[in-house]
Parts: sequence; C-alpha cells; structure tokens
Amino acid sequence: MSALFNFTSLLQVLLLLICTSTYIHSAWPGILDRNKTGVIGIFWKCARIGERLSPYVSICCIIIAINQLMG
Repeated sequence: MSALFNFTSLLQVLLLLICTSTYIHSAWPGILDRNKTGVIGIFWKCARIGERLSPYVSICCIIIAINQLMG
C-alpha cells in the first residue's frame, strides 16, 4: 500500500521530509536559501517548519517511533 492511501504512512513521510530538510538546512544553509521558490522551495518551507516548531516535531517523532514499536 502506498503512503498516499495510508494516513499513518503519510504522516511518517511528511515528518521525515521535515526532519531531513531541517538537517540539510542546518548543515548546508546555502543549498536551501538560494531556492526559496519552485519545487525546491518545498524543502525550504519544511526546513522552516522544522526549525520553528522543533519541540512539536520532536514529540511527533517520539509518538511515531512508539507507534512503530507497538504495531
């Protein structure tokens, strides 16, 4: 089943995208800062979400990890 049809998998993919974009922006900020528009701009926006809402993203990561361990 693809991640588009399973809500839990879709949330995991979005959370992974946010965490990865935030890590890339912290390691190499020039890559995402140059491309704030277009398709690559999605990664820049995800990095901003990860930076500004980091406590909530961390809690979501813990919840998803517990969900994966239990199920």
